[in-house]
Amino acid sequence: MTVTVRFAAAAFAVVVLLGGGVNTHAELADTIERVKTAVVGVGTYESTRRPPAQFRGTGFAVDNGRRIITNAHVLPKSVNSARREYLAVFQRRGDRLEARKAQRIGLDRVHDLAVLEIKGAPFPSLKIATSEHVREGGLYAFTGFPIGAILGLYPVTHRGIISAITPIAIPVDHSRQLDARMIKSLRSPFRVYQLDATAYPGNSGSPLYDPQSGTVIGVINKVFVKATKEAALAAAIEQPSGISYAVPSIYIRKLLDRLD
Repeated sequence: MTVTVRFAAAAFAVVVLLGGGVNTHAELADTIERVKTAVVGVGTYESTRRPPAQFRGTGFAVDNGRRIITNAHVLPKSVNSARREYLAVFQRRGDRLEARKAQRIGLDRVHDLAVLEIKGAPFPSLKIATSEHVREGGLYAFTGFPIGAILGLYPVTHRGIISAITPIAIPVDHSRQLDARMIKSLRSPFRVYQLDATAYPGNSGSPLYDPQSGTVIGVINKVFVKATKEAALAAAIEQPSGISYAVPSIYIRKLLDRLD
């Protein structure tokens, strides 16, 4: 199912670039043009609601273009089927917002990943890195919809380096600082990418990719990772900022492999 609705917002895309030469900027600009076509908003749609589209996060098309990767926490716990609300992905078509019905076909709560599927015409898809050659200091970009419900679904790109490859949970000094999510993470820790770029609400589910090839090396995670890691920093930093995290692409590939 595809629904097209009008969407009032500033009609431009914002690109945030930090440093680099002219050639690097040109390469990234070309890559962004390709990546934007595969990036979608994720949320719910209900025709009688105002506004009918409710944005929750970002996703991106992979494989055959009908599979969408996002964060598990982006998905609603339920939809109001009595009011014909449904899970949807959104993408702009000129001055209109197109809503396409989606269903969840894969879930990995440990790594906070989900796979959605749409019917009909496929989106252009992004390539997922098949090996982990990510190094600290490597420069990458991510494209998504920060604060999309307010700013509108116009893709925004940020760029930054991998500042650390670090465990998802930081051990704490006192047991009272541990909550259930942190305890679970400490029992089965895995490494994530820490970035020196700021992700905002709505960026969850954004692809983290090589600025030259567009190959995806991770998924931006605004909530799940920050909730476990930054709780340990709260005593020292009242409002942590300028740090973002991404779940490595190896877990995307493992989830997709389970579906095939």
